[in-house]
Amino acid sequence: MKAPKIILPIIVLLAVVIFQSLFIVQEISQAIVLQFGDPKKIITKAGLNFKLPFIQNVVYLDKRILNLDSAPEEVIAADQKRLIVDAIARFKIVDPLKFYISVGNERVARSRLSTIINSRIRGVLGTQELATLLSTDRAKQMSIIQNDVNTEAENFGIQIVDVRIKRADLPPANSEAIYSRMQTERQREAKEFRAQGAEIAQKIRSTADKDVTVIIAEANKKSEIMKGEGDGERNKIFANAFGQDPQFFAFYRAMQAYEKALIGGETSLVLSPDSEFFKFFGKSTSPIIKKR
Repeated sequence: MKAPKIILPIIVLLAVVIFQSLFIVQEISQAIVLQFGDPKKIITKAGLNFKLPFIQNVVYLDKRILNLDSAPEEVIAADQKRLIVDAIARFKIVDPLKFYISVGNERVARSRLSTIINSRIRGVLGTQELATLLSTDRAKQMSIIQNDVNTEAENFGIQIVDVRIKRADLPPANSEAIYSRMQTERQREAKEFRAQGAEIAQKIRSTADKDVTVIIAEANKKSEIMKGEGDGERNKIFANAFGQDPQFFAFYRAMQAYEKALIGGETSLVLSPDSEFFKFFGKSTSPIIKKR
């Protein structure tokens, strides 16, 4: 009856020993086996591995390409122009043992790399003018920075894959001054454009007014000529009509005079009864007006 009670603790102890002896390295990781803090074995391949239980422990390091977003740095260019540079780097741990001995973990490694990158950025970009930093030549400068940082990062067992400028801005005070200057320049250009537009509009209006005056004068001239020709033709017709029947023409003109003089029904005329104006009213036996 005592044997089962002894076997159970032994089984548990064996399970614990086996659990402490086995560890798994993932595809994205690499491991360092430490014995009382002293590195004993480096494992870079994924799989199941063994270690001495209780006296050895495992430190895992990332095998992937890692990103480092360093803090923005103010760079003074060769022409004394200030620029806020925000850089980003990509790195990987290529020598786990050197990495562990030199920096220990990723937090310390990131801090050291950030300091190195910012230092090299100030050193390289500080020798260039602002126009160069904002042109396509910036890629060449970043390549120089990457090589310099990579040289120092090798001491940490790190390889720098890439270093790029994520953003390059002017300091706030400079940005406001440039914005104010650009705004003033745009306002000046707008005033010039408006003045030029007003001048062109005035020229167009002047030309249009002149053309209207000429067109109206030509139209009045033609209308007067046509009116004169019409009056002449009318007088010619009247003259021919008068020549054919002077008595009828006199009667027709008298009827027109009556129509104009007696229109409205309130016309009062004070004339002699034997006035020439009424000659067609009193002659009922006139050859023109006859009783029916």
